[in-house]
Amino acid sequence: MSSAVLRVDDRLENQSSIPSRDDVLARYRHLRKIGKRHHSAVLGFLSPDAILVQARRLGLASGRTIVAESEDELTLAFDLAIYTASAGRSRAIDRYARSAQFAQGSDEALMLEAMRNARFAIMAMQERHPAAGLLVTDIFRQVDLWLVDEGLEQSLPEGAIFAIRYYKPADFVATAGVCIPLSLDLLEESALMVPQLGRLSLAEAAADRRFAEAVYRVAIAEGVMEEVEYRDAGDVPHDPRSRL
Repeated sequence: MSSAVLRVDDRLENQSSIPSRDDVLARYRHLRKIGKRHHSAVLGFLSPDAILVQARRLGLASGRTIVAESEDELTLAFDLAIYTASAGRSRAIDRYARSAQFAQGSDEALMLEAMRNARFAIMAMQERHPAAGLLVTDIFRQVDLWLVDEGLEQSLPEGAIFAIRYYKPADFVATAGVCIPLSLDLLEESALMVPQLGRLSLAEAAADRRFAEAVYRVAIAEGVMEEVEYRDAGDVPHDPRSRL
C-alpha cells in the first residue's frame, strides 16, 4: 500500500465535454436494469451446493445450514459463486453467457460482456464527478476511473477506501453489486490471510479470487457489512452532496 501512488484524474479540464447529469443517470439506470436481469438469469446456472460452499468459506454456513445475519452478507457469497471459480472449473457468468442469445451490439450483449470482464478492486475515492458519480482510483492497478453509482455518490466521503467488483459498460464503470468500506487495518488483515499472494504483483493479487474471498471474510468477521445498505437507484435522494 505504501508504494501505491494515487493520481488525480486530469481528463476533466475541458468542461464543455462533460455530459449532462440527466443523460448519464438515464444511461446508468437503463444498463443497471439490464444487469439486474442478467444477475437473475445467471442464478439458474448455480447449484445450491455452489452457494453453500462459498458461504461456508466465508464463515456464513455451518454444515449445510446458512448462518448469515443478513442478505447483504450472502451477497458476497453469490458474488464469488457468479464471478469466480476454482482452477479447472468454469464460472457461472460464463456458462450463462454461452447459453444466452442476444443481438450483437445490443445493450444486453454489451452488458453481459462487461460483466464477464468484471474486476475485483480496492478503490480510493478522489472526488465527485462534475456530472454524476465519482472519480476513483483502482489502487492496485494504478488506474483512474469514473464510477457511476447513485448510492456511493451520496454516501462516500473523499479519501474513502472501499472494495468493489466493477465492470465497464460505457465511458463509466459501475459496481457489480458489492461494495465494502475498508480501512488500512482491514486491508492489511485481509492480505495476511493470503500470504501466498505475496509473490504476485498488486494487479495479479487483485485478480486472484482468494484475495476477494479474504477481504469478504474479514469484512464479515469484523461486522463491516452491518454498516452497508444496498439500495435501488430510486431509493436515494437526488442531492449529490447528501449522505445516507
